Amino acid sequence: MIRLDAAAVRAGERVVLHPTTLELTERSIALVGPNGSGKSTLLRLLDGLVLPSAGTVEVDGLSPETDLAALRRHVGFVFPDPDAQLVMPTAAEDLALSLRRAGVPRRERDARARALLARAGLGGHADAPVRELSSGQRQLLAVTAVLAVGPAVLACDEPTTLLDLRAARRVADLLLAGPARLVLATHDLALAARTERALWLEEGRVVADGPADEVCAAYAATAGA
Repeated sequence: MIRLDAAAVRAGERVVLHPTTLELTERSIALVGPNGSGKSTLLRLLDGLVLPSAGTVEVDGLSPETDLAALRRHVGFVFPDPDAQLVMPTAAEDLALSLRRAGVPRRERDARARALLARAGLGGHADAPVRELSSGQRQLLAVTAVLAVGPAVLACDEPTTLLDLRAARRVADLLLAGPARLVLATHDLALAARTERALWLEEGRVVADGPADEVCAAYAATAGA
């Protein structure tokens, strides 16, 4: 269970996230709302990338303030820009690095990496330089690399924001089909509506919380989408 108890975040005098109390148990959850609403801040609390200024955060009993290393093994984080996460020259090498971190024996890593790439639709690009992959392919690779470590929770910040419709759909399918519990911050309401639950944030506050399709429809109507 993901639990926030009056968790708040301040940046100097500015309140980024007002005291927020939540229990998140669903397998897939979307955070929606305009820029600056607090979506990314709430998401980053789950991996300890942001620490609460007040209140507490726990993910399956792990606190970012007392169990940070364990929490970051438990929660995988996908950034909006895949280039922030991809560090090896080729796709297969990048997956092999993730598998090394997961404790996979060296002799098994290449075969496992290629199998994971094939499952993600990147089997023909295993030996391709990462810089030559399209933005959609790089994002698929970044998601696959995070999933390869075996996180229990996957936190994704705008995972489809730079992608065309086809690439966005492939990334969304990979996220929703993965074994990890998914929490994502997104402007992609088609993706958000496919999750089980959505939280709509405005000015650092949760203003609606419920079934994803209903929350997304209400937000779209208010936003004029």
